[in-house]
Amino acid sequence: MKRREFLHGLMAPVLASGLGRSVAGRHGGVAALVIHPQAGFLLMPMDDRQSDHLKAYGVTYRMLERGGTAEWLLNYRDGSFLLPDDPATRRDAALAGVGIEPITGADVIDIRGTIQANNMDAVPLEKAPTVAVYAPPSAAPWDDAVTMALQYAGIGYDQIWDPEVLTDGLADYEWLHLHHEDFTGQFSKFYLTYSGSAWLAEMVRQNARTARAFGFSSVAALKKRVAEGIRQFVEDGGFLFAMCTATETLEIALAAAEVDVAAQYSDGTPMDPRASERLNWARTLAFENVTLERSAATASFSNIDGHQVNNPGRRQTLGAFRLFDFSAKIDPVPTMLVQCHRSVIPDYYGLTTSFSRSTLKPGVTILAEEDGAPWVKYIHGEYGDGTWTFLGGHDPEDPQHQIGDPPTDLSLYPNSPGYRLILNNVLFPAAKKRELKT
Repeated sequence: MKRREFLHGLMAPVLASGLGRSVAGRHGGVAALVIHPQAGFLLMPMDDRQSDHLKAYGVTYRMLERGGTAEWLLNYRDGSFLLPDDPATRRDAALAGVGIEPITGADVIDIRGTIQANNMDAVPLEKAPTVAVYAPPSAAPWDDAVTMALQYAGIGYDQIWDPEVLTDGLADYEWLHLHHEDFTGQFSKFYLTYSGSAWLAEMVRQNARTARAFGFSSVAALKKRVAEGIRQFVEDGGFLFAMCTATETLEIALAAAEVDVAAQYSDGTPMDPRASERLNWARTLAFENVTLERSAATASFSNIDGHQVNNPGRRQTLGAFRLFDFSAKIDPVPTMLVQCHRSVIPDYYGLTTSFSRSTLKPGVTILAEEDGAPWVKYIHGEYGDGTWTFLGGHDPEDPQHQIGDPPTDLSLYPNSPGYRLILNNVLFPAAKKRELKT
């Protein structure tokens, strides 16, 4: 979606009178709460008073699914939610162990005054987005942080893979997540360390079967077409959120869509040394000026990732990344994406951990960075009528997560600031008024 269209539909006035009465402007693209001094509301705090930050997103999502509306109070008590007081929401919050504070309409009017006078804003949430997670049908020997967050928060999703993307299945969804997927056809170069592993052999067979079934000459050719389908999903107005390997390999596959380098991906030989010069980075979402990894013996894709976790000679140590402080009234989108009760978060590795500043396209919004480092952690941008958001790393609560390690138990981390960033992305599309397709 175009930025001006988003702002026109999203940022309708929330202070229409001295009583702080909200505007329920369906024609303006929002459905804000209407405030009466004697009405009852629930404030779901998202500061350190919240007992379970992650499940709070699920309570809000399910309320939207039931047809209700809410408001996301940006920068107010670390991004709290304002919901109508109803028995279903109270029961849901109690069962989930989520802290809520019953308040009156008069309290809400006071909150609005605070918001109006500070770097804060109230964004209406009106529709729970339909959610898809791109993942192979067979279980991989690693977990997916987003899938775990969705399950823990109680947010429903569908799992899709290449057949759904190739047959226009993405049209059924508004929000799509990609995680540890290699869209270049190199199978993340796992043959360097895990050659002979049963799971790797099955991964290769499964992808090869899918490629043959759809008439592609190689897995690389299949994945390039899938990457094109995902790019089209964003261009048509979809919301894309990617982590770890998918952020880097999706871009390489898009840049290589018009280049025949498929034979040099999965057979253990390096890519054509001239491939970097032949790729078209005008087709990508986030990156340009990228140099591909030319050695088949090096577990890296390109210079996009600043940390190079699997390269002992290049590997960078972990630090901490800082979330940017945006103007809520001027930049509501990035402000939503960085809502958190911590501004500095310990870093964590992934096969793609970070994004080199030198590879970012002009216009990319940096949401989080490590001070003084040549890389950033969290970025966002627009493409066509949609948006994309990339977050580096694999698991916010397991900095050195290895293949085969048990999944993180999120009940031990209900206040995880890193996982909050993931769930910000799930609720972000709820703030957009979806236009009817004709």
